[in-house]
This record gives sequence, structure tokens and C-alpha cells, in this order.
Amino acid sequence: MEPLIAEPAPLTNDEIRRYSRHLIMPNIGMDGQGRLKAAKVLLVGTGGLGSPAAMYLAAAGVGEIGLVDYDTVDESNLHRQVIHGTKDIGKRKTESARETILDINPTVTVNIHETLLRSDNALEIIEPYDLVIDGTDNFPTRYLVNDACAILGKPNVYGSIFRFEGQLSVFWDKVGPNYRDLFPEPPPPGMVPSCAEGGVFGVLCASIGAGQVTEAIKLITGIGEPLIGKMKLYDALDHDWRTITVRKDPDAKPITELIDYEEFCGVPANDHVADDSESDFDLQITPAEFEKIRDEVTLIDVRDPHEYEISRIEGSTLIPLGDLPSRMHELDSSEEIVLQCKSGQRSMQALHILQNAGFRKLRNLQGGINGYARQVDTSIPTY
Repeated sequence: MEPLIAEPAPLTNDEIRRYSRHLIMPNIGMDGQGRLKAAKVLLVGTGGLGSPAAMYLAAAGVGEIGLVDYDTVDESNLHRQVIHGTKDIGKRKTESARETILDINPTVTVNIHETLLRSDNALEIIEPYDLVIDGTDNFPTRYLVNDACAILGKPNVYGSIFRFEGQLSVFWDKVGPNYRDLFPEPPPPGMVPSCAEGGVFGVLCASIGAGQVTEAIKLITGIGEPLIGKMKLYDALDHDWRTITVRKDPDAKPITELIDYEEFCGVPANDHVADDSESDFDLQITPAEFEKIRDEVTLIDVRDPHEYEISRIEGSTLIPLGDLPSRMHELDSSEEIVLQCKSGQRSMQALHILQNAGFRKLRNLQGGINGYARQVDTSIPTY
């Protein structure tokens, strides 16, 4: 495949020494390293996937790296988001990532876009870059990145992770399939939990993130065969990679505009919005409000049993979300019921399940057990 970067940039003597192990490889050499130096790569997200991707892009000598993120470093990030350290807790992820990138390679230019990627800014942010590495963890942003790249003709190096499994591909609508050819519609809301709700094996991020950088380098320099029209599926427990074919849908309509992706997917584009969303506002109860009436209500915890072992609110009853339809007969619809999970997302799904079954005296604990631990009972560990 032809290199994505038309003209290589000249290398300084210092850069020749730095990249010497690349330069002696005939497939890369001075020409390929010069193309890496001339390349501009945008990373959407500096979390589990964006962390190793940013570090390896910098180490490889990609000349300009853009970082899109709006979040701050939390202690629960550190088991997988290796670009950040304990000293960075509370710091903006973009700032923490930039410091690490420049420590790895001070010749790199780092552009910070400290914002949530949205339909009204995505085209402007993505347009100056040669390709995008998608390190997002939610469906609205994933579809947004895909559609913006399709409109702009940019390659979209895709990766996703969940628990012990990962996916890796290159979507480039100009020369092959895009994300919508494989997934024309998002899954129903609540069917696929986020990493915050379902968890992720930390080192899996390195496998998929490094794979994304591998694909980016191949595209930039023109070496090898990029994963266009193919997707790699990785199972970390079996250490097994499988390949599936992805074909362009001949009946799919061209992507010509960006839409409201939260409405399209039926879920918010980030965890913070989910915790404080105005939707279903009247059904929420704050931790402080709950504490005043906790002896008067039935508290149902809809997390999984292994999460219940980590932390619990005294007096709660565990009924995992997946078991709720078959166990709702255990509940008394005449009682006031408060539903609770980790952050308030799964418990809101549980609330709607019970609503549809005829329950009416229902409230959702805002922010879940983590919100309760931060605002009411600090002896309960957050995770």
C-alpha cells in the first residue's frame, strides 16, 4: 500500500542516533522514519488504549500528536492507563500525558484538545491530522469518530477492550469498509456495559493499544498490509488472535453529516454525564437524601456478586441486574425501593425494568455506591 505521508521530513543527526534501530531496518530506513516525523496523528482518549498508544507514537518518532480528552486522572485509572502515575491523580489527563510524551521524546509536538469530542467540533479537530487512533470507550463517540473520519477521508485506527477481550481494525471509508459496515446500529442501551461498569484486564490495553500504533506506522510508512477489511479479535485468557473479514455494505448510504450520537445510541458519551444526567431526574435520590430515609426503604444492589464483595451499603440486598427479571417476585411493590449499583447506570436500567413490571415506588441512588462513599460514608472503598 502507498504511504499515507507523501514526503518524508529530513532527520537531524540527533534523530538519526535516536531512531538508529529503525533506520537499519530496510522496510523503514531514512525514508520511513522521515515519514513518521512528518506525520500528524490524533489520539481520541488518553485512557486505557490511548496511554500505550501515545507512548509508542512518541517513541517511534511521530512528529505531531494530538490528544483529545476532558477527564482528570483518578486512582482507579492507574492499573491500565500507564501514561499516568500516582503523582498525576487529579491532574488533567491531557497534561499528564503530554508530560510523559515529552519525557519519552522531547522532539515531538503535542497538541492538546481538552474537550469532549462532539458533533459540533469533531470535523474541525480531526481535519488537520493524517489519521485518527480511536481510544474511546463508548458507542456515541465511536460512531462520531467513524463518521467524521469518513466525511474527511481519514483512516480510523480502531481498538476496543472489555474484560479479557479486544478488537483491532482499520476503518477507512475511502478505500474500504468503515465501522458502520460492521456495526450499522449500536447495541440496545444497557446490553454492553462500559469498562467502568464491567471492568477491563489492565495489560489487555497494552496489547490492543500497541496494535493500533503498529497499524498507524504501517499506514504512515506504507509497509506491510494494514487491517483494512479485516478485524483481529483477541482473547487474553487463551492468548488467541482470530481474524474476521469486514466487507463494505453495498447498500449503505454515504456518510455526509454528523448527527446527535447520544440520541442515536441511547446512552451518554461519558461517565460523568451518566452520573449527573437530567434524564429521569425525578427518579433520582441523592446520597444525602437516601441517608435520611435509609431505614424506611428497601435498598437493592444490582451489581455482580464479585463487586458486592468489594464494597456494600449496610442493609442492602443483592439482586444482580441479570437476575432481576426472574427475581422481582421477591420484591414488595407496596414498599419504597431504592436501586443502587456502582455509579447509577445499571440501577437506572433496573428501575425501568421494574417500572415496566408495574412497580411505582422506585428511586435510583444518584452516583451509586461510589457517590454514597464519597458524600456520606468515606469508610466504604470506591473502585
